[in-house]
Amino acid sequence: MVSLGRREILHEVDLTVRPGEIVGLIGETGSGKTTLARSLLGLNRIERGSARVAGVDVAGLRGRALREFRRAGAVQYVFQDPLQSLDPDLPVGRSVGEAWEVRGAADVAGRVAEALVRVGLDPDLAARLPSEVSGGQRQRAAIARAMITSPRLLLCDEPVSALDASSRTAVLELLLDLRSSVGQLFISHDLGSVAGVTDRIAVLYQGRIVEEGPTAQVIGEPQHPYTHLLVGSAPTLGGESMSRHDRAALRAQL
Repeated sequence: MVSLGRREILHEVDLTVRPGEIVGLIGETGSGKTTLARSLLGLNRIERGSARVAGVDVAGLRGRALREFRRAGAVQYVFQDPLQSLDPDLPVGRSVGEAWEVRGAADVAGRVAEALVRVGLDPDLAARLPSEVSGGQRQRAAIARAMITSPRLLLCDEPVSALDASSRTAVLELLLDLRSSVGQLFISHDLGSVAGVTDRIAVLYQGRIVEEGPTAQVIGEPQHPYTHLLVGSAPTLGGESMSRHDRAALRAQL
C-alpha cells in the first residue's frame, strides 16, 4: 500500500517487470500510475508491502541507504518532458554524463559519446543546450542519460506524449531496441503506443490492478468493464469509438 499524507493511493498492487520485457501500465488520470513509478524510486513511501529491484527492497530503504540506491542508478526515470531531466542551462552532454561525474569516473566524455550514439544521436550534440535541439532529440538524450548507469528498470512515464508523430515513432522504436538491455515499465494514456511496444499490460483503476495479461489478449478480449471502457474509447484499437450510452453503461458497472 502507498499513501500520500492520510490518503491511500495504491492497494494490493502485484506487478512484475522481467529483464528484457516491456510492461504497459494504463489507466486514467488519478488512477495511481505515476505514484507507482515514483514509489519504485523511493519518492513515495510504501507503507505496506515491498518493491524489489535487483534484489533490493526499495520499501525498506531510508536516509543514506535510499540515497545510495538512487545514486547507483538501478532504476531510472524517463519523464514526459525531457527538460525535467535535462538541465536547460547545461549542455546536453553534461546532463547525460552527470551520473558518471558524481562518481568521479574517468573518460566521462567518452561515455557520453557512446551513450548518445546508442540512442541514435550525433555525439556533437553533447555541446548544445537542450533548447537548441528538437523535442525528439531531447527525449533521446534523456533516455541516454537514464541508460548510462546500465539500469535494471526503466520507468517511462508518458515518454512520447509531448512529441510529434515522427519523433514519437522514433522514440518508440528506440525503446524496443533497448528491451534486451533493460526491463521497462511503460506508462501511457496512448493505447496505440502501448499496443505497439509492450509485451504485457496491467490496467490500474482507483489504485488497484483490475486486469493484467499479454498485450494482444487484454486489448483484443478485455475482461474487466474498465478495460472495455479504455479500449472502446480508443478508435484505433476498438474500431469505432464507443458511444456515450455504452460508456455510461460500463461506468455503471465499475
